[in-house]
Amino acid sequence: MMTNVGIVDRLLRLGLGVLLLYLGLEIYGGTTLGVGLAIVSAIPGITAIAGVCPLYGLLGIKTCQS
Repeated sequence: MMTNVGIVDRLLRLGLGVLLLYLGLEIYGGTTLGVGLAIVSAIPGITAIAGVCPLYGLLGIKTCQS
């Protein structure tokens, strides 16, 4: 699969993933909301690390330079 997420987009996604993980584990730790936030934080984290966003692929968006 080709990379479709640019550097700035990856950094923003990684920051969002870290923020959601922090909120889920520290702020709302032990609650259903905390578990949900911790699980959802994996989505931007994985797409940032992999550099591929399936939704971007479906919509034909590409934020990286070719």
